[in-house]
Amino acid sequence: MEGKAYFASDFHLGAPDLETSRKRERIIVQWLDEIGSDAGSLYLVGDVFDFWHDYTHVVPKGFVSYLAKIKALVESGVKVYQFKGNHDMWLYGYLSDELGVEVLAQPHMAHLHGKTLYLAHGDGLGPGDYGYKLVKGIFSNKLCQFIFRWIHPDLGVPLASYLSGQSRLAESVANAAWQGEDKERLMVHAKQILGKHLEHIDYFVFGHRHYPIVHPIGTMSAYVNLGDWIGHNTFGVLQADGFYLKKYLGPGKHMVLPPTESPRNLHQD
Repeated sequence: MEGKAYFASDFHLGAPDLETSRKRERIIVQWLDEIGSDAGSLYLVGDVFDFWHDYTHVVPKGFVSYLAKIKALVESGVKVYQFKGNHDMWLYGYLSDELGVEVLAQPHMAHLHGKTLYLAHGDGLGPGDYGYKLVKGIFSNKLCQFIFRWIHPDLGVPLASYLSGQSRLAESVANAAWQGEDKERLMVHAKQILGKHLEHIDYFVFGHRHYPIVHPIGTMSAYVNLGDWIGHNTFGVLQADGFYLKKYLGPGKHMVLPPTESPRNLHQD
């Protein structure tokens, strides 16, 4: 029997400070421990870390409990995938080599429980946002990455963490409210993909936006944004009877977010 597929994004571990991050990390590890009993796969859809960079012999300090739990899930047979987000795009080999996580850098098609899913973190997709797309091109440039690697971690990590924090603050302002399906870049992107793709896509699943929602696209597809674990603690689960967007409330408790409703209108399940 195929195990459930779980989806989460935007943990932003490390932000905004060590104490707050550790509290959030404990909640996330608790949730991961609970889903391990019935998960077949886990998709972490980007920005798991507020900043991450794999140096050749160094990785950022912290996140031990989280990394240990991911390792345990992989060893138990759960397939774990992690997308590169705009805050943790500098994933090179540590997660795959040490934890057994499959790292994904591009949008990914998955076939689960008889459904077809289009998965991506979401940064840089859709129309407009040319300033960010230019910055992403610079950050993704191998020469720029090579130069940054030669900055000592005691300088490079604090500098990048500061810039990441500034970016996150800007994003929180831009993502404050739902813009409507004709203005939401990821919704527009989903419609464009659906219009030209030969294969039907049931669910378009994104992170990045920090606004948890399930919104129909036509009569046969849906746009899903997974929200975040900074203010929402939301996650997705695909099982035999469909896709659910849920809010984690604590041990054994969650609420279901119905389609097209705001995060305020959650129902206990």
